[in-house]
Amino acid sequence: MMTQHRIASAWKKSLFIFIAIAIIGGILPQAVMAQDFLSKKEKTKKIEHFVQNQMQESQIPGVSLVIVEKGNIAYQNGFGYADVASKKPVTGDTLFELASTSKAFTGLAILQLEKEGKLKRTDLITTFVPWLQLSYNGKSASITVQDLLYHTSGIPSTSIQYYPESDADDALEQTARTLLNQPLNREPGSSYEYATINYDLLGLIIEKVTGQPYKAYMQEHILQPLGMNDSKVGVEQIPPANMAMGYRLQFTVPTAHTPAIYRGNTPAGYIISSANDVAKWMNVQLGNVQLQGIDPQLVGDSHVPDQSVEPLEEHTYYGAGWLVQQGDNKVVHHAGSNPTFSSYITLLPEEQMGVAVLSNMRSSTTTTIAQGVMDIWNGKELEGNSQPDGMLKVERISTYVTVLLGGLGLIGLMLIALCMKKVFNQQRYRPALKGKRSLMLIIHIVLFAAAIFLILNLPKILLDGMSWTFVDRWAPATIMLTMYSLLATGSVYFVYGLMLLSTKKRSETSRELK
Repeated sequence: MMTQHRIASAWKKSLFIFIAIAIIGGILPQAVMAQDFLSKKEKTKKIEHFVQNQMQESQIPGVSLVIVEKGNIAYQNGFGYADVASKKPVTGDTLFELASTSKAFTGLAILQLEKEGKLKRTDLITTFVPWLQLSYNGKSASITVQDLLYHTSGIPSTSIQYYPESDADDALEQTARTLLNQPLNREPGSSYEYATINYDLLGLIIEKVTGQPYKAYMQEHILQPLGMNDSKVGVEQIPPANMAMGYRLQFTVPTAHTPAIYRGNTPAGYIISSANDVAKWMNVQLGNVQLQGIDPQLVGDSHVPDQSVEPLEEHTYYGAGWLVQQGDNKVVHHAGSNPTFSSYITLLPEEQMGVAVLSNMRSSTTTTIAQGVMDIWNGKELEGNSQPDGMLKVERISTYVTVLLGGLGLIGLMLIALCMKKVFNQQRYRPALKGKRSLMLIIHIVLFAAAIFLILNLPKILLDGMSWTFVDRWAPATIMLTMYSLLATGSVYFVYGLMLLSTKKRSETSRELK
C-alpha cells in the first residue's frame, strides 16, 4: 500500500514536472520570438527615421532600400518618389541606374569567359582589340585584361570627360578610340588609378570574344541565370514603365533631367535594376543562393582583390568590380554615381548580410544611408552619419554666388547706362589715350583676359585636369550657371572699366586748363 502511494506520488511529481517543462518550452520560444520581433520592429522604425532624415537633408527625391540576411530579404522599403511630378512612389520594383555598381556584373562576365577558356586575365588587350595601342612616357605600353579588371592599366581617371554621346551599335568602340590620343598616367600594373573606362574596354573585349553585343551577352549569361528578370542592360530611348525619373539639383531643388545617352559607358555604369532584383544579386554574392549558370567559385574569385599594388585606403584593395576591405570582418562594397542616379552596395560575407541603396539623384548620401542602415541592423551606434551630401554644399554655395553675381551684374549695367548718359550729355568726353591712362587701360585688359583664362581653366586646376564639359554632365546645373554668371558679370564690369578709362569728366578738363 505504501509502495503504491509512493509510486502515485512520484508519478504526480513527474507529471507536474513534464507539464511545467512543456509549458516553459512552449512559452520561452514564443517570448524569444516576440522579443526578436520587437527588436526588428524597433530597428525598422529607427532605419526608416534615419533614411527619411538623410533624404530630407540631401534633397533626394526617391530611395529604394533592401537588406538581405542568410538568403532572405530581411527588409525592403521604398521612400519618396520615383516621379515627383506624378507623385509616383518608389517600390521594390522601381528601376534605377546602378551606375558604377554595374562594374561587378561585367567583372563576373570576364571571369566566366576565362573559365570557359575564351580568354585569360594575363592576355594583352591588343589580342582582342589590335588597334588599341596605348603609350606611357612615349613608349608602347602592354596592358592586360587584369589591369583593366583591377584598375591598374594606367589609363587616367580624367578619360571619363571624353566619352562620346552615342546610342550607336559601335558606341563601345567609339569610346575606346578616345584613348588613342591620351597617354597613360602610369606604367600598367604598377599602381591603382580608378578609371571607369577600364570596364568599358572589358565590355568591348566581351563583344570581341563572344561575337555578341554586350547587352545581349549580359542579359543571357548573367541577368537571366540570376533571375533578375526586371533588370535591363543600358539606357533605353523609351524608358520602361517602372523606371524612376532621374534628378539633379538646380538652385538647391531636385529637377527632373534626362542626360544624353552614353552607350559606350554601359559596361561600367548602366545596368538598370530594382531593389528586389539587387537582393537576388546580393544573395548570390554572399553564397546563400546557388543558381545554374552562375558558378559560386567565380563569385568568390570576384571578391579576391589585387594586392600586388598599394591599397586604395587602409586594408582596401580592388577586386573584379568590388572594393574589398580586408580585416577582422571582411567588407565587400562599391558605390555608384551617374549624372542623375546613385547607388551603394555593401556586403558582410561572414555575417551573410548585405545592404543596397538605390537613388534617383546623384548623391554620396546613398553611401551614408547604406553604412548607417548596416550599423542600425547590427545594433551599433551611428557615427557621423548625419552630414549632408558634399554636392549639396557646393550647390548651395553656387546658388548664393549666382544670386550675388546677378545683383552685381545689374548694378554694373546701371553704372554703364549712367556713364553712357553722361557721355551723351557731354558731361564726359574721350581724351587722347596716353601716359598713365594708356597704361591703366592695358593693365585693365590684361587682368580681364587673365580672369577669363582662369575661369575657363578652373576645372583643370581644381579637378585634376577635368573640363567644364565634364562639370556640365556630372555636376548640379547651378554650377554652370555660376560660371556663366561670373563671365557675364566680369564682362559687364570690364566694359564699365573701359568706359571710365577711355572718357573724362568735363570738370577735370576745366581744372587742367586753369
